Amino acid sequence: MLSRKSKYALKALGYLAKHHGDRPVLMSTIAREKNIPLAFLENIFHELKKAGFLISHRGRFGGYTLAEAPHQIKVSAIIRIVNGPIAMLPCVSLNFYATCNDCCEATCGLRGIFQDARDALLKVFENRTLIDIIDSEVE
Repeated sequence: MLSRKSKYALKALGYLAKHHGDRPVLMSTIAREKNIPLAFLENIFHELKKAGFLISHRGRFGGYTLAEAPHQIKVSAIIRIVNGPIAMLPCVSLNFYATCNDCCEATCGLRGIFQDARDALLKVFENRTLIDIIDSEVE
């Protein structure tokens, strides 16, 4: 299941993607528009800025903008920054690999199916960008 933190990060970045090229957007505006607790969003934006996905602007027209065009930022990269591994088990993670304490990888029956699940998720997340998660307009 997608963590609340990842969901909020993606919702906020989708909002910034929709407003890409406009003036910087205040974090409080994003929090209000997307129903995200401001304190939670502050922590998320701190991580995303540190990872190079966001630029903060100071001053009268300050706020946040994306560091790259929305079509260049992959959903998988955001999930990994905010949530960690995409894999459901540490022994099948590509970027956060760790052995499981309670089983032998060579004989584990779970490993194969969870590798397949990881690969299926990665196929979607690696081929989707912030453009794909922009909210649609209400008619």
